[in-house]
Amino acid sequence: MDVPIQKKKFSNQKLGLLLGILAILALIVYVTIKTSGGSKLNVETERISINTVTKAAFQENIPVNGIVLPITTIYLDALEGGRVEEKFVEDGAMLKKGEPILRLSNTDLELSLVNQETSVYNLLTQMQISQNAARQNTINRQNQFTDVENNLIEAERIYNLNKRLYEKGAIGRMDYESSQNNYEYQKELMRLAKQVLAEDTISTKLEVNQAKNSYARTQSALALMRKKVGDLVVRAPIDGQLTSLDAEIGQSINKGTRLGQVDVTSGYKVRVDIDEHYISRIYNGQRGTFTLNNKTYTLEIKKVFTQVTNGRFQVDMKFEGDIPEGIRRGQNLQIRVALSAEKEALLIAKGGFFQKTGGNWIFKVSEDGGSAYKVNIRLGSQNTEYYEVLEGLNPGDKVVTSSYDTFGDAEELILK
Repeated sequence: MDVPIQKKKFSNQKLGLLLGILAILALIVYVTIKTSGGSKLNVETERISINTVTKAAFQENIPVNGIVLPITTIYLDALEGGRVEEKFVEDGAMLKKGEPILRLSNTDLELSLVNQETSVYNLLTQMQISQNAARQNTINRQNQFTDVENNLIEAERIYNLNKRLYEKGAIGRMDYESSQNNYEYQKELMRLAKQVLAEDTISTKLEVNQAKNSYARTQSALALMRKKVGDLVVRAPIDGQLTSLDAEIGQSINKGTRLGQVDVTSGYKVRVDIDEHYISRIYNGQRGTFTLNNKTYTLEIKKVFTQVTNGRFQVDMKFEGDIPEGIRRGQNLQIRVALSAEKEALLIAKGGFFQKTGGNWIFKVSEDGGSAYKVNIRLGSQNTEYYEVLEGLNPGDKVVTSSYDTFGDAEELILK
């Protein structure tokens, strides 16, 4: 008896075909997902910041902190050591140039002044004695010269008379030659007297000059000593305000000790700390701005201190134009220092996106505003408000500038 054979619903050929179709469909789905931009993330627009790319004036600048200082500060150092005997003013006082601040005592210095004064007086007395002696000596020599001159005149008169008488035979040869010899002798005495008087004049003049020089040196030493004693009274070097006075009555002060300072209150400067990264781009004449009480003020760099400490260097900036009312010493200012000239550039607002992307890409909003997708960009310089866009965006494009930390690896944002 024949057994009937049950017909299979699916043959091996049909089963293979079905599996092939399923594989193709899976491949299509995979490719579709890949080409459609990867994973998507729903984002509420209220939770993100969207800004428009604009073309506007741009200037590179950096934010820095500055502290207000007096335009000039003169430090008070003890020129001489001593004990504080008296304070004439207190810290914070307004001073005029030369006004006394405090007085020190130094017995050794004062005793040296007395000894120096005594030396000067002794030297002056010796000079007067020497000058009197030299003057008397000169008078004696002048008297001697007068006698010699008178004798020469008389010898010449007698010689001329005897010469005429001898020629007439009125006197003998012996008398004539005697008067001639005396005349020659008196002429030689006159020559010697003139030489002695001239040498005496030179010697006296030299002695007087030496005495004057010695006296002048001694007087200079005395003046210096008096100045050193005078320096025991510390005085204001300029008009200004006394600050940081550190001295109390009875305190012993060493020579060179910093006692305080006097600040000129007629103007102010700003001492600014800048990161050493910018040291090659900072120079005199650069400007910075800051806002105070809704008004913008301009500062100019006047001095650059190239010494780097803890990764920072300092510059001094001075106000251009108006100085803010009520500004005080020690006040801190937030300043933007310009590093470049102003130019036209494509700009996007600064935001948290940079920490995630490093400025290499950004989420750009689609034209219909329903989504945002990644685009590669290249940024240039920056300031406190904007990044300069060099490539990847156009004016009018809208981009997400807030932080991307919550987006994960999303390739596209669905904006709701």
